Order: sequence, then C-alpha cells, then structure tokens
Amino acid sequence: MKIILDEENRTLTRQDENGSETLPLYSDAALNALMPLYTRIGWNQKYSYRFSWFGRPIIQLPEDMLRIQEVIYDVKPDLVIETGVAHGGSLIYYATLLEALGKGQVLGIDILIRPPNRRAIESHEMSKRIDLIEGSSTAPDIVEKVKAYAKDHEKILIILDSNHSYAHVMDELEAYADLVSPGSYIVATDGIMRDLTDVPNGDPSWTKDNPSNAAEDFAAAHPEFSIEAPIPAFNESTIAEAPTYWPSAWLRRRTD
Repeated sequence: MKIILDEENRTLTRQDENGSETLPLYSDAALNALMPLYTRIGWNQKYSYRFSWFGRPIIQLPEDMLRIQEVIYDVKPDLVIETGVAHGGSLIYYATLLEALGKGQVLGIDILIRPPNRRAIESHEMSKRIDLIEGSSTAPDIVEKVKAYAKDHEKILIILDSNHSYAHVMDELEAYADLVSPGSYIVATDGIMRDLTDVPNGDPSWTKDNPSNAAEDFAAAHPEFSIEAPIPAFNESTIAEAPTYWPSAWLRRRTD
C-alpha cells in the first residue's frame, strides 16, 4: 500500500495492487486510512512511553486510558484486577478513578514486582486502594489467592496486561473469566501486536501469537462472553474507528 498526501490539493491517494483511490484529505475516509499508520508508527517509536499518572509511568495509549475510564464509571466495580504491574501507573490510575467514585480496590499481580516500583506504589497517595500479589498470574496458587481476595467483591473488572503471548492470555482468560460480573469486562490488552508483524520492532510470529486472537477464540468457545468494544459515552464525531492498541480486547460478560 502506498499513501500519497497532497496538502495543496487537499487529497489523500491510496495505491495498491488493485488500483488507486483518491479521497478528500479532510474526510472520515482519509482519517481512517491514516489511523493504522498512527498506531503502528507510534507503537514502534514508543509513543506510549511518554506519559505518567500521578507521578508514575503509565505505558498506555491515552485513547485507551480514556475509554477504560468511561467503562469504570459505567460499571462502577468494587474490584479492578490487573495482571502486569510494571511501574504501577495503571494501578494508580484505576485507584484514582475508584477514589473519585468513593469505593473499590485495585489488585495488581506480576511475576516480578521490582523493589523500587513496589516502594513507589506502597508509598503513593492512592496506596490505600491498591494491593499487590507477586507471582505468575497463571500459577495455580496465585490464581487461588486472587480468587480468595475477590470472593467478597460483587462487581469485578479485569485487565490482562502481563505476558502477551496467545498461550498465556488464553490461560489467564480461562483462570479469571468466571470472576467477571455480568455486564462487566475482562480486557485482553495490546492485541495491536498482530498488526505489527512487519514494523522494525515487531515480530512475524505475532500474526497468530497475540492477545486479540486469544480473546476471539475464547469468546467463540464461551457464549457467556462476547467481543464488545464499549460505546463512547459522548460522541459528536462522524468517525467510525478510533485509535487503539486494544483491538478485539473487550470481552463483556452477558447479562442474560
């Protein structure tokens, strides 16, 4: 695919083996053509590695952060579980949202929580709403600890952001999906991997070895879940697609 931008004539031209198409530059169609380049190039250049939340690095695309904020406000969970802690920015982000709601805890799980990150999380202003479990999120003893922690919580939302291999995400889905409350979600993040097989920092194996494929296969085998991207709470735009690193990520538990 070749894309030609002509700012003087305000056009975008797409060329591929099937021919050529010229679009008005200032149009939904042109923006939709450019959106995949924004996410692919941005991922390769570590665009998401330049943000923090309340003093801690949060390695997320801002658009995805805003979308999950809308979901948390809608679901109002008593517990947010996240696999993958890293610097702790996401845990603190969820905790601040729950603090604003006046309820809820965040549970972070990681195979290794580095001492500087643990200290920063445990000394943070939002630490009262955060608990940590160190260990593999799919190890049977860790799964049992998480389920014991979760048993007294009514509304649960889960975000999977640890090892992004197909096998690991599928194991996490199988381990934790039964904790998800009806109408809430288990979110398999970073499925953009399957669109990054040919970028400089990508990997050809990601065509199949990615979280989105795991989420889609899980939904096909578990009719109580469906892939449902949340509908924006406010939208006066005409754009159909939004930039995301989380395609096919949102597994919603049916309410019927």
